[in-house]
Amino acid sequence: MCELVCSSSSIGPRRSLLTLRTSARSTTSLGALDDEQSHGGVEMNETRIQYHGELEEVRSDLIRLGAMVSETIGRGTAALLDRDLHAAQVIIDGDDVIDDFCLGLEERCYRLLALQSPIAGELRFVLTSLRLISELERSADLIVNVCKSSRRIYDVEFGPQIRGLIEQMGVEATFLIRAAIDSYVDADTSLASALDDIDDRLDELQVAYVQAIFRSHSEMNLNLQGAVQMAMIGRYYERVGDHAVNIGERVMYMVTGWLPEKSGAARQRLREAEAEAGAESSESANTTDGAGPAVQSDSSPQDGLGEFPDRP
Repeated sequence: MCELVCSSSSIGPRRSLLTLRTSARSTTSLGALDDEQSHGGVEMNETRIQYHGELEEVRSDLIRLGAMVSETIGRGTAALLDRDLHAAQVIIDGDDVIDDFCLGLEERCYRLLALQSPIAGELRFVLTSLRLISELERSADLIVNVCKSSRRIYDVEFGPQIRGLIEQMGVEATFLIRAAIDSYVDADTSLASALDDIDDRLDELQVAYVQAIFRSHSEMNLNLQGAVQMAMIGRYYERVGDHAVNIGERVMYMVTGWLPEKSGAARQRLREAEAEAGAESSESANTTDGAGPAVQSDSSPQDGLGEFPDRP
């Protein structure tokens, strides 16, 4: 199981530390998803047992991949702040290990789809796992980009505010990835749906970071290329947070079967209907007969706002 444990390290998760442990709950997430596929009390044969073992291996390896990526974020942030070119190069070279790990995990998921034909909850688990592999691999690539940028701005001295913002972005990005993996492991829809709100903090830090670059670029003797490289570093961290939010959306799909794109479209239709109703109400309130009070129109929203789209 993967859980959140408080940590106080300077570079690393501000609020959580991804830990692995074996317990009786290690198979409950998959078991819950498999409830939709009743076997009528018949004892599973050897093939079925092996199949569930393969599903659990995918789950365990995704936890491992999440730990690798979150560790890379912390190490990349430290290399940037310490101007440690050797550590940055180690991370850049080590990205091949993560890529190979992702490729092998993808192939196993495709093999499960081809040979076992999972359905219902198990199918959603495999499809979600495939999506998570891509999101995590891309997150690692973004930290590699941070390390590459650190080589291009090696001679730039960061002021206290810039250093503090970079450190905070690294902490928030690490926390988001670990929280996203926690939501996947525990099939926790509450945590998964909260990731979008948690990501707002990282977005705010990225905006503050860019503003700080504009204010202090003369003190740091930044040319245009250096300023762009500095700004892109903030963008890389912000994108890591976006990938964590994507993971949360896929976890919601894994548990509920509702695609995030459908949820977003329904919310948009609701917002448009509310905006239209509000505009009609305002127009009706402004209608008067001259000196007298406002006259209600026959088509006033008071007579009925119309039907709103069902919430997902």
